[in-house]
Amino acid sequence: MPVQPRVRTTDGVVEGRWRRGHAVFRGIPYAQPPVGTLRFAAPVAPRPWEGTRQAVEFGPVSPQSGPTPASSTEDTDWLTLNVCSPDPGAAGLPVLVWIHGGAYFAGASSDPMYDPAVLTGAGLVVVSINYRVGVEGFALLEGAPANRGLLDQIAALHWVRRNIASFGGDPDRVTVAGQSAGAGSVAALLTMKPVRGLFRRAITHSVPGLHATRALAQQVAGALADQLGTVPTAAALADVDPRRLAEGLTTLSADLPRYRESWGRLSGIGIAVCPVIDGQVLTETPWPALTSGHADGIELLVGHTRDEFRLFSVMSGRLGKYTDEDARTALDLLAPAPDGPDAYRAAYPRATAEELFESVYSDALFRIPSMQLAQANAAAGGTSFLFELRLSSLAFGGALGACHSLDVPLVFGTLDSPTGRELFGDQPAPEAVAVSRELQQAWVRFATTGDPGWAAYRPDRQLTRVLDATSKTLPYPEQASRQIWEGRVPAPFDLV
Repeated sequence: MPVQPRVRTTDGVVEGRWRRGHAVFRGIPYAQPPVGTLRFAAPVAPRPWEGTRQAVEFGPVSPQSGPTPASSTEDTDWLTLNVCSPDPGAAGLPVLVWIHGGAYFAGASSDPMYDPAVLTGAGLVVVSINYRVGVEGFALLEGAPANRGLLDQIAALHWVRRNIASFGGDPDRVTVAGQSAGAGSVAALLTMKPVRGLFRRAITHSVPGLHATRALAQQVAGALADQLGTVPTAAALADVDPRRLAEGLTTLSADLPRYRESWGRLSGIGIAVCPVIDGQVLTETPWPALTSGHADGIELLVGHTRDEFRLFSVMSGRLGKYTDEDARTALDLLAPAPDGPDAYRAAYPRATAEELFESVYSDALFRIPSMQLAQANAAAGGTSFLFELRLSSLAFGGALGACHSLDVPLVFGTLDSPTGRELFGDQPAPEAVAVSRELQQAWVRFATTGDPGWAAYRPDRQLTRVLDATSKTLPYPEQASRQIWEGRVPAPFDLV
């Protein structure tokens, strides 16, 4: 049998496995399990171990919420990470740290869609992390720090700083990347002082404009606690089974529309928890933090898909069923006040009710936050590169279009994963393979040199890489929406 790869970390020796010629280590703890006296606390450094720790299985995930939550076990060692290295004996390899998405209440680094083999084969050391989601990570509880999921991510980045050289990586060439809630996490990390120096570059796909004020987050936590017959404090919830809390969050998220009169915009998105502007862990949203000079610019690769919201229309069974009333409600809820609804109707005069609905949801939740992050980073002195994915999925008779998350199996080269096959079929079209290779090369080039291979985005020219059967670099393609949102950055969700 081959000698398996071993690495000494600051906490002890780990033994992984060779896989496709790469050294793969899974389930390495970067913090102690956040249970018992550590429930709802900031992450605490792991306890060192004697001997050799087997690092061959993915760590368990914190309990999942949502319509189809992943199964969870009673194992509470939720704060682990995985490392895939081309050569642990090398030195100075570029490092990519992946933060998974999942609406801040689900997701796991073990998803086959995130298999790093292709990126590692191109020369990157890839780290993927689990962090607390849902109530465990993001509910605002009295007696507990806010945004614990973000604090977990910071702890993981500190682990990378201390240990990645032992896996062949360069701690001074770390790129942090994420999609959806993972991209929102990266955007928050860009502005947080405790993270300065922990990464050099950032990649964000489909940045969500999801943040809550402290007042709103307190009410959400109160409603959740009411469901359980208790109060929203860390002490009161410490003895509640984490899986019961996750189930409660699923119920509350599905029931959000009934809170529209008091919770406003939050009531329309199906996600009850998200990062909180609490004044300590997170003091402001990324866009004003960058444009006001409270945060430094960075080398940033950011993108979104053309038809972001289409995925949710298909998953919910609503595609083809949106009414004029649905469109009016969406525009009133999410278009920028006071003239946003009229501006959308004027900008898209021939749009159907469904097209208006999907446009404002795509813009408010993902497209505009992504574009404006590129713009704000450039204003802060950074270098931004922007893309839009226009390549459509052929699944569901082409109904998905270029939907949310379509870019993930493309960039990881996991078109053969279960999700990849759902989106691209058993035999992906040549156009999908070509876009997949272009995105992979862009990530590798960016993590290595800071340049993905196309012109930087600047506010005067707004150059954007449009990824399609024939990719082109053009002025930002969603001009009508950009003009509607000009000067109106995504504001935190607040009480009405």
